Amino acid sequence: MKITDVEVIELRYPGWTGETFDGSYDNCLVLVHTDQGITGIAEVDSVPSVIRAIIDAPRSHSHAYGLKDAVVGQDPLNISALWDRMYDLTSYYGRRGVVIHAISAIDIALWDLKGKVEGKPVSELLGIKKRDRLLAYGTVYPLGETPEEVRFNIDRGLKRGLKAIKIVADPHWRHDLNKTERLIRTAREHVGPDIKLMCDAATAWTEAEQGLPLVPIFRDNGFLWLEAPLPIDDLAGHARFAGQGVPIGGGDLGLTTHYEYEAAFDVGRIDIAQPDVTMAGGLTELMRIAASAKTRGKRVVTHGYKSNITIAANLAFLSQHWDDEPAEYSTSESPLRWELTNERFDLGPDGRIAVPTTPGLGVSLNQQTIDKYRVG
Repeated sequence: MKITDVEVIELRYPGWTGETFDGSYDNCLVLVHTDQGITGIAEVDSVPSVIRAIIDAPRSHSHAYGLKDAVVGQDPLNISALWDRMYDLTSYYGRRGVVIHAISAIDIALWDLKGKVEGKPVSELLGIKKRDRLLAYGTVYPLGETPEEVRFNIDRGLKRGLKAIKIVADPHWRHDLNKTERLIRTAREHVGPDIKLMCDAATAWTEAEQGLPLVPIFRDNGFLWLEAPLPIDDLAGHARFAGQGVPIGGGDLGLTTHYEYEAAFDVGRIDIAQPDVTMAGGLTELMRIAASAKTRGKRVVTHGYKSNITIAANLAFLSQHWDDEPAEYSTSESPLRWELTNERFDLGPDGRIAVPTTPGLGVSLNQQTIDKYRVG
């Protein structure tokens, strides 16, 4: 079996301006085709036109290939070797950032393809499956600026059946500690003691001093973690949050490959790696990040705010992961979030999602949705 083509499909919701922080209103699908008519599918949470350029580019020299040129003609089932080949042949202009995003998409598509060829779900290809259902957590954004708005916005998540909710900080949190504490306590009081809560600071603070006073409030209200407290380059600032009684997560806003995560563990002292499988290097690199985390006694809770394709990839990884960690469940209202695949991941009464059991990722593309939102 040989790879014959790598197809890039750009999607965009009409009128989307990209002015808010929600990557679900555009998308970039990557399809790996073979000479046996079997195709692997993936998506990537990045800039679609840039991903297309990286994949379709003609080679410039021996270490500056376009990714299609790097993989066409190769055996798609030799995934680890293909990952290393893509990484090496883009080393002159890649190694981090958006090139890794593009490699991620091809890698995920290769795992989907391999599962289809072998008649196995990707969860069984990655390791020994330990669980069939995973707790879902959804992000509530914006949280609101009054207790009334907090209750209203959290209800959007509760109505979906979520048993775990992640609230998101706003920049105004740094200016009025008393107001912010009231909003955090309102969130806990509204959901009660049985709903799990987390907080995504989303780099609302530019320096540690702005966020550290809130850590005891998160601790007292039983928050499971605080993620992205600062811009990810400020590893020294992250380290100042360590040991304060609330686990610190990081990486979802830009880290790629195990090399960057190891620096975040060792220098930034984060407790939880939060890689996005479509950005950090795909499932192959996600397994490497997990191995680095395990040797350091750290956790891995994957990020994913795209469509059911990303959810399926995360479920495959988390189902065989050593700990029973929750899976992110995007609550975006974009139709690309909900209508891109023919399959749905409905929440059960326990707030958990069933792990796919069909070959590959367990999802297929809805051609009507692609036709409706395709651009270019």
